[in-house]
Amino acid sequence: MVITDIKVRKLFSDGPMKAIVSVTFDGQLALHDIKVISVRDKNFIVMPSRKNPDGTYRDIAHPINADFRAEMEEMVLAAYEEELAKAEAEGAYADAEPSYENV
Repeated sequence: MVITDIKVRKLFSDGPMKAIVSVTFDGQLALHDIKVISVRDKNFIVMPSRKNPDGTYRDIAHPINADFRAEMEEMVLAAYEEELAKAEAEGAYADAEPSYENV
């Protein structure tokens, strides 16, 4: 499976959540609401999830193996860094709804 598109949907300047991202696979399947989180100056991704009745969260979709997860995280974080740099240069960091096409 090949990642064919990454769109950074929204950037956030406050709090640990820094972006919401959508990823397209093979030009045929989109996965929305991947979050870029920053904790202790380290960025990582969190897969889309839903809250269970007991208050815990469960991923709706996720990579099956560590290699693909690492590849996806690397590409999503690269797209996030690029969009963040563009938004900061334009002075529109918190309000930006950029996209990163043709990865």
